Amino acid sequence: MVEDNKWLIGIDIDGTLVHDDGHLSENVLAQINRVRDLGHHVFVATGRAASNAYPVIRQLGINTGHAVCSNGAVTIKLDSAHPKGFSIHDIKTFDPAEVLARLIETVPNAHFAVEDLDGGYRFNKPFPSYALGDQNVETPLEELLHHPVSRVVVLSPDHDVDQFLKIMDEVGLQSVSYAIGYTAWLDIAPKGIDKGHALNQLRDHYNHTSNRVVVIGDGRNDIEMFQWAQSLGGHAFAMGQAPEEVKLAASAVTASVTEDGVAQVLMSLEGLEFIQ
Repeated sequence: MVEDNKWLIGIDIDGTLVHDDGHLSENVLAQINRVRDLGHHVFVATGRAASNAYPVIRQLGINTGHAVCSNGAVTIKLDSAHPKGFSIHDIKTFDPAEVLARLIETVPNAHFAVEDLDGGYRFNKPFPSYALGDQNVETPLEELLHHPVSRVVVLSPDHDVDQFLKIMDEVGLQSVSYAIGYTAWLDIAPKGIDKGHALNQLRDHYNHTSNRVVVIGDGRNDIEMFQWAQSLGGHAFAMGQAPEEVKLAASAVTASVTEDGVAQVLMSLEGLEFIQ
């Protein structure tokens, strides 16, 4: 297959590839493998840190190439010879002091964590066991402010999503990129850094020059990825259970994660003349 006929496909993990309980459907796995066997580029593009993303990538059978982690702040190169199974290809960092100080003042009871350059986390209050991976340490709040990080995470149990969205609008985070999840959960990345930005860098790295781009996701942190794909003339699919604003940002809506929406998109590629 000539390079111009290859597709670049970016797929989110949670709520897209895997269910809430971490289940990966055999149907989705089969379609991922089928498309990769045809020679197309399949990249995981996730909000998870690399260490949390890698077990799913390994389960997919992807052991070469790259993956986008930490909402675009970290890109890894898969390497079976590396002790972790991957090495850092690119990492973007920022000084968290200003934004953290504003958030601490605005939501003082929230839980705060920062992702360090080695992929580990420091946090001031406990997070759900699945959220920060195995490499994490509880740290006084003051110590979170003074080192470059690739991400700040804020969890606010006192607020629902709508309340949190309103608060973040009022805070006006101008110096960073941010995305809010289904719960009152805020991911903060360096300014201008998101999944779309990282996928575009991989597109350049792989000399992928055509508009054959497909992305699939379910969260607010996928909206920039959708916009990027559509700006190239590509296609953005929202999962069926995605929030309405995410669906509106997509070019089409597939089935929910429990109905194997990713597999349905990939099975329809030939019929839609995505793959030629």
